[in-house]
Formats: sequence, C-alpha cells, structure tokens
Amino acid sequence: MTQVTPTSCSLGKAVMSRITPVLTRPVVAALVSLAAALVALVAPPPAHAAGPSYVALGDSYSSGVGTRSYISDGTSCQRSTYAYPYLVAQQKGYALNFQACSGATTSTVTNNQLGALSSTTSYVTISVGGNDAGFSDVVTECAQPGWMSDCNGAITNARNIINNTLPGRLNTLYTSIRSKAPSAVVVVVGYPHLFMGEDCNAATFFSPSEETSLNSTADLLDSKLSAAASSHGFKFVNPVSRFTGHAVCDSVEWLNGLSNPVSESYHPNRLGQSQGYTPLVSPLLVG
Repeated sequence: MTQVTPTSCSLGKAVMSRITPVLTRPVVAALVSLAAALVALVAPPPAHAAGPSYVALGDSYSSGVGTRSYISDGTSCQRSTYAYPYLVAQQKGYALNFQACSGATTSTVTNNQLGALSSTTSYVTISVGGNDAGFSDVVTECAQPGWMSDCNGAITNARNIINNTLPGRLNTLYTSIRSKAPSAVVVVVGYPHLFMGEDCNAATFFSPSEETSLNSTADLLDSKLSAAASSHGFKFVNPVSRFTGHAVCDSVEWLNGLSNPVSESYHPNRLGQSQGYTPLVSPLLVG
C-alpha cells in the first residue's frame, strides 16, 4: 500500500482547490438562473394604475335604453354595456363611473348624479334636456291618429320650454359640473333626428309634417345645448348628420321605432350606440 504523506495530502488539497471553482462556477450560475426564473413564475404581476376617471352623466340616451340588455345594479336606470359610455371607456382604458339614468332631467342629474364628480375626474359626458322638454309625452301624443291627438300643441309646449326654461337650467347644471370637476374635459351630447319622413309602424300615425316638426324641435334642443356648452368651455357633439340615413324606418335603423316593451321605443339601438355615438364622443374625450 502506498503511504500518503502529509506533503502529498497538502498537494492534493491545493490541486482540488484550483479545480473545484472551475467545475462548479457554471453549475452555480445555472442554479441562480433557474431560481430567478422560478421566482418570476410565482411572483404576482406588477400592479397597473387605474385609468383616468370618466363619469358618464345624463338620461336614457346615455344609459343605453334601446339596447335591450341592462346591467343588474339594483336600480331602474337601465344602464347597458352596449351604451357609448361603456364602449368608450373600454376603448380608451378609462375608469368608468356610470351614473346616467333613464328618465333623468337636469334636476335629477343635479340631485342624484353629480356626487360622482371630484377634483380628480378627468372626463365627463352628459346628455340631458330631452326629458325637461317632455320628450316621451310629445312622441306619445304625436304617435296617435290626428283626430284624437294634439301633436302641434305638444310640440309648441316643448319648444317653449326649450327656449325659455331649459337654458337657465343648463347654466345652473353646467356651472355645478365645472365646480365639482374643475379640471375635467366635459362633452355635452345632443340628440339625433328620429324620423326620415315616413312612418312604417302599423300602430303609429306620424304624418310627414309632424315628423318634420319633431326633427326641427330636436335641432332647437341641440342648438340650446351647444350654446350652453360653449359658454362653459365644454365640447358639444351633434349627432344629427351621423344618424342621417339611420332614422326610424330607414333601411338600417340605428333608432328603434315603436317597440315592445314601449320603453325601448325611439331610442338608439346597439348600432346607434356603437356606430352612431361612440365614434363621435371618443375622439373628444382626450386631454
């Protein structure tokens, strides 16, 4: 047997001390890389900041009545994921606070919806004024046969409200919006023409002249909304030209005619929201 002397043992240790780092360095590096990869797999993804705050105010034209599909939120507001506020928020990555509600007037917007606004609100849309002028009652009156309705009287009354009462209400409301959301981009959204000169619904009796008068009343309402928006530094969307060719009884309707349930009648359908309003509103909701 060969005897190992202390000297040869020391020499062996010295040799091994030189060889071992050379052999283990790649292994250690591989283990470090593997550990890092495993950490990456199990670690939670980095948090993303919420998008800019977007508050959608207004009436049924903003809530999405007419789209026939509504969010179960414990209210009767008929808010829809097919409405332009929801579509725009998805498109832009904004954090939507959806306040618009069926039947809203300038008063109910003030009392029930403005609490959603704050100094951190970045964007606001609002459609309101149609219900102040009695939109639903006027259309219901004019839909009846001429011998049993007073369509012209209903239209005249609505126009008087639009001319004499609504501007003051809009001024008060818009002032409140600016006060509560001083830095927000605010877009006021108007109303389209409902009719194209013919009535194709068997249960309604709009004459061509009545349809013309109703459309001109929408023009009057839009003009008052536009003027009030401008005086407060807000942007205005006029949807009339965009909806031309897509009124009730047109070959491709973006607006419902008489419907079941009746509440769906004379409101934008899903195409009206996605193809009508969304392309108009979206480009304006920028800083």
